[in-house]
Amino acid sequence: ENQENRNREGGTYPLSSHNIESQQHSYIRKMKLTVATLLIASVSAFSPAAFTPRAETKLFGGDGEYGASSTSFYTTTEKQDSYASLDDVLNEKCADDKLKTVIKDMLDACADITEALRTALVTVEGSSNTFGDAQLSVDVIADNLMWEACKDSSVIREGASEEDPEVRDTDEGGEGEYTVCWDPLDGSSIVDNNWAVGTMIGIWGKETGLIGATGRDQKTSLVALYGPRTTVLVALDDGTYEFTYGCTPEGCQLPDGTWEPWICSRTSIKIAEDCKIFAPANLRAAQDVPGYKKLVDHYMTDKYTLRYSGGLVPDVYQQFTKNQGVFSNPTSPSSPAKLRLAFEAAPFGLLVEKAGGKTSDGVTGGSILDVQINAVDQRTALCLGSANEVDRFNEYIIEE
Repeated sequence: ENQENRNREGGTYPLSSHNIESQQHSYIRKMKLTVATLLIASVSAFSPAAFTPRAETKLFGGDGEYGASSTSFYTTTEKQDSYASLDDVLNEKCADDKLKTVIKDMLDACADITEALRTALVTVEGSSNTFGDAQLSVDVIADNLMWEACKDSSVIREGASEEDPEVRDTDEGGEGEYTVCWDPLDGSSIVDNNWAVGTMIGIWGKETGLIGATGRDQKTSLVALYGPRTTVLVALDDGTYEFTYGCTPEGCQLPDGTWEPWICSRTSIKIAEDCKIFAPANLRAAQDVPGYKKLVDHYMTDKYTLRYSGGLVPDVYQQFTKNQGVFSNPTSPSSPAKLRLAFEAAPFGLLVEKAGGKTSDGVTGGSILDVQINAVDQRTALCLGSANEVDRFNEYIIEE
């Protein structure tokens, strides 16, 4: 007891278990702080600012920027205070009520495909389409959803799918107005990578139907892109518009607390005449077509930015988000045409030309929209995008 009193008087106290634990925690904190300080110091020592480069050392790119960074194209789209709903835009930009209905029907199908893609595994179905391509589970699901949408629609009379290229009657009531032609899920070779894929839809009136018509006869077309978000391009009376599914930005909440299923995310999209982004499909043809090799060499020499995934939808869709770009797909005897005129080229062609871009059939140099559809599975060469680059394609590939 006397010793304990002397310890107190001398300013020292016996160490209780609590005191020992407290000191241990204090020691650990100090050690962590020391280690952190050392780590920061070591990182700083190896940071670019810590080095004095030799006179001949130079970073790639101009003005000290890495070359790769200077070739990127980032969005300049700014957040809006509010976004128009699908109904608002259709009421203003689509004069035909029946056309409004078919657009909504197709957007509903795209929404259903979106939900299916989020839950379905990508597996081989054990069947093949009429072209001999193995069908994937997601191909079949998407195609079935499109057929269901057509059969349930009050304004669709006929349908044709790339999976089964035959025009079939879907109009039980006999009052249908439109023939709808679709590729249910373009990108089967990349969907297992979880890359972006899409649906392409062309819509013709009953006065022309599909066979014997041209892409210019389309009443509208839609292209859906399934990526981190689902967005759909739609050809309306005065241009090309983009609608986004399932987003919840401020200003789009409904009075009951729910959200607009579709909002207009881009209005009256324009594709510039010039571009620095290229997507070269069917590069094997460059071995047979000297003009295509020359064209690709031009892109590389002039430092265009390559943006190509092997999926037609994302490779062309970027023209509408970046407001520039060119997609080229010429053909040759050893690399024949794969793109389908009715299912792919015509729907995208209408959207591109309504946005101020240009298209080429890859044979005459004329618009892809002027090529007559003589068979449901008719194939075609194709180039579309920024007008001056499509002209260059025609010059190199066709005129030479």
